[in-house]
Amino acid sequence: MTTQKIKKGRVLLAEPFMLDPNFKRAVILLCEHEMDGSLGFILNKPLEMTVNELIADFPEFDAPVFYGGPVKTDTIHYIHNAGDLLEDSKRIGRGVYWGGNFVQLKTLIKSGLIESKDIRFFVGYSGWDFGQLEEEMKIRSWVVAHMNANYVFNNKVKMLWKDIMSNKGDAYSVIAQMPEIPISN
Repeated sequence: MTTQKIKKGRVLLAEPFMLDPNFKRAVILLCEHEMDGSLGFILNKPLEMTVNELIADFPEFDAPVFYGGPVKTDTIHYIHNAGDLLEDSKRIGRGVYWGGNFVQLKTLIKSGLIESKDIRFFVGYSGWDFGQLEEEMKIRSWVVAHMNANYVFNNKVKMLWKDIMSNKGDAYSVIAQMPEIPISN
């Protein structure tokens, strides 16, 4: 099986039998990969709440909230496709941006220029210190895949891990078919 380079804008897929419940069959969009560490958000762990339940002065907005990861779960982040429309947002890949001016975000939502299909909110994030992600790659905890904007804004989050793993082809297609609990094979 070939390996791809870890870098910003790639997707990390948890190996099929990862024991850490935070990352079981997780799909993580890697938003930073620098010398001092890496940061990303889990795309396929929706929470049973909306952004209005988390932020008191937020405009009425029916947008889903996801568990971004176990780090700083008292923070809220957002990934969107608004691009240059939202100042200070960071481009992660084609059609995918992270963060941006929060006051402007609320204005764009109120005016209807950003709809719930255009944005995903995350509680916390997934993070790795210097060299930690590389060490986890050596023991094959993660599979790296190319990112597609549809992975972020896809509404079939329950199938996301399996779909991306299958899209990689070859042996990964077989891995995608493995049951979560080996005894149920």
